[in-house]
Amino acid sequence: MEVILKAKDLCKTFSNESMQQHVLKNLNLEIRRGEFVVIMGNSGSGKSTLLYALSGMDRPTLGSVCYQDEEITGYSNDRLAVFRRENCGFVFQQNYLNDTMSVLDNIMVSGLLKSRDRKAIVRKAEKLLLQVGLDERCFRKFPSQLSGGEAQRVAIVRGLINDPKILFADEPTGALNSANTENVLNVLSSLHEKGQTIVMVTHDIRSARRADKIKYLQDGMITGELELGKYRSGDGARHEKLRLFLKEMGW
Repeated sequence: MEVILKAKDLCKTFSNESMQQHVLKNLNLEIRRGEFVVIMGNSGSGKSTLLYALSGMDRPTLGSVCYQDEEITGYSNDRLAVFRRENCGFVFQQNYLNDTMSVLDNIMVSGLLKSRDRKAIVRKAEKLLLQVGLDERCFRKFPSQLSGGEAQRVAIVRGLINDPKILFADEPTGALNSANTENVLNVLSSLHEKGQTIVMVTHDIRSARRADKIKYLQDGMITGELELGKYRSGDGARHEKLRLFLKEMGW
């Protein structure tokens, strides 16, 4: 598969008057088209920092990030904004939906950043909402009228509305109960089956086992990788393989 995203010698340092904190340290990483990659590691290992650097939401201190062989590290802020709009979708632990807007309007706001064809965006949003298991009764509801799992599925649709090449997810099930977590993971697995490239940060084994690959981050460096292959529900051997890998990594 084609390498769609590549980080080379990536460093990120945060400084204040008294000290420097080296969060990423000469990190190298490749993401291939169609992969579902999960980044794991203990709290403070640099997982979210890496996700933001890969997606152009933050700039590395040193090193480069290349998207399809084009380096984006030196892009201006405006050009990075265009890059993200054209190529990236985002889902976070908190859904960040606007409580004063309906479900459809929350999605439309993102869609209209790329296209002015309002009717086409509405049709596409409705189709995507149905695909993630939300029927017409939800379209005009406000976020406060949804369950946590429903709201997060709306957030996923918002992340997909502009046909992202890569969907970045930062702890997307971290604020959900067990049932809603399963619903959201099923949506992500379904998207992956259709060819969506996904890069996800998580601390949850149940979420991580949906991935093709696990990359383990420790002290700003990737210290281990695990190939899991295609996900199948009820695969106990897969869960045990992941558990043993994480134990070996000191997780």
